[in-house]
Amino acid sequence: MKIFDKKVKMPKDAIWLLPGLKVKRWFLLSALGSVLGAIGITFLFKLEPLFYIVQLAKNLVQIVSAEFIGALLIAFGVILFILAWKKTNFSLLDVNGENAARKQDALREAIYRKMKLDHGPKIVAIGGGTGLSTLLRGLKKITNNITAVVTVGDDGGSSGRLREQMGVLPPGDIRNCIAALADDDDIVTKLFQYRFKTGEGLEGHSFGNLFITAMTAICGDMVSAIKESSKVLLIRGRVLPSTCDDMKLYAKMEDDSIVRGESNIPKSNKRIMRLYCEPANCKVTPDVVEAILGADLIVIGPGSLYTSIISNFLVKDITKAVWRSNAKKIYVCNAMTQVGETDNYSVSDHIKTIFDHVRIEEIDDSNKNFFDAVLVNNSFPFNLAQKYEQAGSLPVDIDLAEIKKLNVEVVQRNLLEDNKSGYVRHNCSKVAKAIYCWYKKSK
Repeated sequence: MKIFDKKVKMPKDAIWLLPGLKVKRWFLLSALGSVLGAIGITFLFKLEPLFYIVQLAKNLVQIVSAEFIGALLIAFGVILFILAWKKTNFSLLDVNGENAARKQDALREAIYRKMKLDHGPKIVAIGGGTGLSTLLRGLKKITNNITAVVTVGDDGGSSGRLREQMGVLPPGDIRNCIAALADDDDIVTKLFQYRFKTGEGLEGHSFGNLFITAMTAICGDMVSAIKESSKVLLIRGRVLPSTCDDMKLYAKMEDDSIVRGESNIPKSNKRIMRLYCEPANCKVTPDVVEAILGADLIVIGPGSLYTSIISNFLVKDITKAVWRSNAKKIYVCNAMTQVGETDNYSVSDHIKTIFDHVRIEEIDDSNKNFFDAVLVNNSFPFNLAQKYEQAGSLPVDIDLAEIKKLNVEVVQRNLLEDNKSGYVRHNCSKVAKAIYCWYKKSK
């Protein structure tokens, strides 16, 4: 079992004794019942075991100390009881026989997740792309109470083809989030992420995209299809599209030209002035607003600033809900600028852009920000890959003076994967741990 990728050194069976699992009380009740039953048998059959036990104890005490004997008997009794209790439950749950070790490990992990992680904070993560799925892989080690709100503006690749040909919401980002919240070692997860490399009509499609599309046809709508797909992978939490409307993204550029389509916006090589969508008043997916208003913590990003993050807030009910939520709110800023979207953007530029897009006339609270803090990476590999500079992608500048003017707390951490290649990748555990530590301190 791993917590933030650090192994907790304990015997496997010791998981039954962890606090908060609500198991030890039944251990004690079973032990009490066993003792009372044994005493009852002695009375029923007029046995005198206590006399002989006392005599044996007196003889042993003359050889070994009473404290040692007591401790030894208690330890031996506890071990026997837990072993018997465990084997009984394993037999009832059919986790013996073939692949018993794997089944038992899975049961221990399932009990830990159910009884411990079910009591974790209610977290809503808003975004899309690889950034959101990376975040979810870390958050699922903290809590099972996760709601991922995913943008549906994608119109490229496999998702774009299915959207055009089948009339469904783009399933790519949704599939990645479902897979991220599942058990990574599960063969079903690998199957869900499998991408066909050949085959007429299949090449480029992932199995998960096709599966969700088929489930949509069977269930009648995307939300039901996602729920059923999530059951297959036994995910920790739930995944919801920001809207079930056929959202199409548009960007107004600095020269007043209009670029249509999520996949075309970064290719224009022009500075984005405003992002909007059609239909203009997309309806929020049921349960999204309730999840936001009931959250303890809301995490925005990381991901493409316009097409993965701001696109969610074009659904006005989501924006209003975030404004009104009493949850702690943190924005995870990208580590690198993104060519075609955030060229030469600093951290404050990212924040200002979000603030500009989430202004709502009904919300008039000058003392309140859309989010409380921004999480930024402050450590980069010394051998940053040259391909980034050649492409025009640079580390996002942490301009503290400008951020301070926005009244946003800055949380600086090393958030990147450790690698020698110089590539910049967020480490899911580092990001989740930084977010959770900030949340605990700010409560």
